Amino acid sequence: MHVDISVSTLINRPTAVVAEFAANPLNAPEWYSNITAVALHAPGAPFGVGSQMDFVAHFLGRRLSYTYEVTEHEPGRSLTMRTADGPFPMQTTYTWSAEGDATVMTLRNTGTPAGFSVLLTPFMSFAMKAATTKDLADLKRILEQR
Repeated sequence: MHVDISVSTLINRPTAVVAEFAANPLNAPEWYSNITAVALHAPGAPFGVGSQMDFVAHFLGRRLSYTYEVTEHEPGRSLTMRTADGPFPMQTTYTWSAEGDATVMTLRNTGTPAGFSVLLTPFMSFAMKAATTKDLADLKRILEQR
């Protein structure tokens, strides 16, 4: 069963500020509640298409380790990453668009879970949507306090 979750929020900060912070994978543990660690494969190298990073997360009571690779990056507009190695194929896309002096950020996760029971996929979709909604709310809070 395929998962396709998309959540958007309005953040009262300029698009450049939101995109710069959210696109930096080293900031992920600050606003993603399930991500506990991130390690870049090439620290100090320019970030863009082909960049890879390892994530450690906890989701539905399981520890997950996976590698994301940037497949598309248009700074200030969008970022797409896909799992290069991990428990199931997943793609994450961030998009940013200006709305006056604020930014609409959309976070979309798509993929086909493997290693989880097919019967759990509907629950997993619900849990992913709830987590994504919370993560964007946390990002909004963090950035609007700066």
